[in-house]
Amino acid sequence: MAKDIPATTPTPARTSLTSADVARLAGVSRATVSFVLNDTQGHRVSEATRARVLDAAKQLGYVPHAAARSLRAGRSNLVLMPSSISAVGRLVSDWVDDLHSELDRHGYTAVLHAGRFTDPLDAARAWAELRPAAVIALDGDRFTPQAAELLRRAGVRGLLAFASHPVPGVHTIGFDHARIGAIAAEHLIARGRTRIGVVMPQERGLGALAAPRLAGAESVAARHMATVVPVELAYTRESATDLARRWPSLGLDAVFAYNDEYAALLLHAFRAEGIVVPDDVAIVGSDDLVLSALQQPALTSIRLDLAPPALIADAVHELIETGTTAPFPDIEAVLVHRQTS
Repeated sequence: MAKDIPATTPTPARTSLTSADVARLAGVSRATVSFVLNDTQGHRVSEATRARVLDAAKQLGYVPHAAARSLRAGRSNLVLMPSSISAVGRLVSDWVDDLHSELDRHGYTAVLHAGRFTDPLDAARAWAELRPAAVIALDGDRFTPQAAELLRRAGVRGLLAFASHPVPGVHTIGFDHARIGAIAAEHLIARGRTRIGVVMPQERGLGALAAPRLAGAESVAARHMATVVPVELAYTRESATDLARRWPSLGLDAVFAYNDEYAALLLHAFRAEGIVVPDDVAIVGSDDLVLSALQQPALTSIRLDLAPPALIADAVHELIETGTTAPFPDIEAVLVHRQTS
């Protein structure tokens, strides 16, 4: 006769940890746990108690709930940065990394939003869903007054954008990419070059910056006996080699290579194909990276005087707290003449 198989009691699902669990282990109230973990200002907690709460939270693996904390505080601590540009270059990527650290100093968490939108209002709606405390747009020329108003109605207190023109409702820092292209073209034309190629990077998103740089170069060429030709280049050895091999057929005697990284890539590809720089073709990059002066020959570049990340973080914090902050000077672009031109 078969034995009865005893029924097994299902193991109850483990419930999520709460601040009550931390309070119980630390022997304090939930309010004290909240004061400590949220670093609430104006509430005095002894160092011994603070250490006990932090140790209990660590033992339990407890992490505060960001959304609940935002509800209690009346706002989130998120600063959203749209990442519509996939490969902005070493200068800006290092600057953004430093900005993240400076925002952390103020208690904010920087988050990159990877959504890509053709309509600025669609972008603003997606950003608003996260209820950030602030939005910092590096590609601020796509910001519109309507998008800014939508974000403000959603409770976003700090709006800061780098753009070529002021955006109503947004704290705007002047950053005119057309001016960068114009400076490159002015320099090359002054050096006697008349047929200038302008690199259009094929990496996704960079067209937002490359297009105005091309337009700036074209505007200068239109005032002189010079021609500007856009040339496509991906940031790969194969693409650079292909362009260098086709270069003699293009009849160009100069190139503004978008930035120093593309310029260095093209410089090495030219050398491999026997094209002499600057005799056969002059090259200008942008960003004035350390590598530009180390190239052989040394690379002419355009230095961009970006605002210090610490000051930008301070401005964002002030916008969130008070709704206003002091204006910033426009970002200056200065040509650094070296041997490639």
